[in-house]
Amino acid sequence: MPSFLWKIFFIHFIAITGFSMCFCNFIVPEENPKIPPIAKYFSTKGRYEEVNPYLIKDILAVNRSILQPPSEQCREIHLTAIIRHGTRYPTTKNVKKMQKLYDLVMTSASATHSWLHEIKTQWRMWYTEDMDGRLVQKGVDDLKHLAVRLSKLFPSMILEKKLRGGLIKFITSSKHRCVNSTLSFKAGLTELWGIKDVEFDHAVNDALMRFFDHCTRFVEEVDNNPSAMTEVDKFKHGPEMKRVQQKIAERLEVPYNLISDDMAEAAFYMCAYEFAIKTVNSPWCYLFDEIDAQVMEYSLDLKQFWKRGYGFDINSKSSCILFHDVFSRMDQAVNANKLGQQVTEEVTVQVGHAETLLPLLTLLGFFKDATTLTSTNYASLTQRSFRTSSIVPYAANLVLVLYDCGGGDVRLQALLNEKPVTFPGLTDQQSSMPLYQDVKERYRDLLNGCDFENECQLFKDHPTLM
Repeated sequence: MPSFLWKIFFIHFIAITGFSMCFCNFIVPEENPKIPPIAKYFSTKGRYEEVNPYLIKDILAVNRSILQPPSEQCREIHLTAIIRHGTRYPTTKNVKKMQKLYDLVMTSASATHSWLHEIKTQWRMWYTEDMDGRLVQKGVDDLKHLAVRLSKLFPSMILEKKLRGGLIKFITSSKHRCVNSTLSFKAGLTELWGIKDVEFDHAVNDALMRFFDHCTRFVEEVDNNPSAMTEVDKFKHGPEMKRVQQKIAERLEVPYNLISDDMAEAAFYMCAYEFAIKTVNSPWCYLFDEIDAQVMEYSLDLKQFWKRGYGFDINSKSSCILFHDVFSRMDQAVNANKLGQQVTEEVTVQVGHAETLLPLLTLLGFFKDATTLTSTNYASLTQRSFRTSSIVPYAANLVLVLYDCGGGDVRLQALLNEKPVTFPGLTDQQSSMPLYQDVKERYRDLLNGCDFENECQLFKDHPTLM
């Protein structure tokens, strides 16, 4: 429907019903030409704003009504935020793939589309191998803005006095994009409060934030094991992906055999990176329609499912060390609060990777579908929960907040990407902000077990599939 007809419809609807909901964030695609129609399918290369579209209009907007403690007596006593780094350049590996695609298009594409003419005459291959995943300016802004929004969401926790008093701690992965994201988050706060007389430290801890590198069993059985990606490889050579490759070849007017699955992925990334980094609807995006993008997203979800998600038990168990660290810190806060003592670490900000967040969310049981993702069930899983585009875009974050509601009533709220999520396995009455003790009971087996050293030892009799 043309955009002017949408407007007429809504005006008429409001007039006859008296309906007063604000449509200020309603965006007709035609009215926002800078956003590719396929932007919501970019998996781990997606913008945070596609998950929370209201931020497109106001990047500092928050909705405090999502925080609904059971009583007015409830007050926050601790907050942990586990955050993925912000928008970054492509890795060296992906730059090489993108260069091959660019060379192919420049030498072999013969179609006469205006977008292809734009690529050939105006677009230049500006990505270089030495960029290698470094944080871009948009990534700096991602974390600065997130810091300001969290301070607005939790004004009694993230405030200048607590930062100056050492009650807000920062931990990061050693990777430059994570260190720079941590610096950006801190800058968001210091600029907000006009702090210029002091700098605030952060700790580098790869054992916590890059646990996957230190888990021998994961590295050997999954990360360095080609057979672990069998379902991914099958899908890449299956009918859905073959059709996407054929359509790309047809659009470029090149022989089908020149467009491999790697080429299709490189083209998808070309569109995604141009949008995430520059906020432009690149001519590369015309190589895909929405059906193609859904297939590409499923291919990328399959990879994450088998490498970081529910595909193998060790994927989530590799995060045991982070899991225990988070609950240990919350226990300390609860115990100090019970004794009327100062909680020494009221806020903890931990910056890592998509590969940090996804295994932890999997260990906690979030976004688990009834059916395993495989190479053959794409069509039946279009409504799947495990969708990395909405779970781990750039700057994705899991925030856990403890509340003291009086009389020993301590509750825990979880937010993923600034939206409340319910802990799997808890009843509806408990779900929005359950008792902390009920959450611990839900994860009792993991709290009593899930030992990183034991889980990550390489034993021949370890079962691999869940």
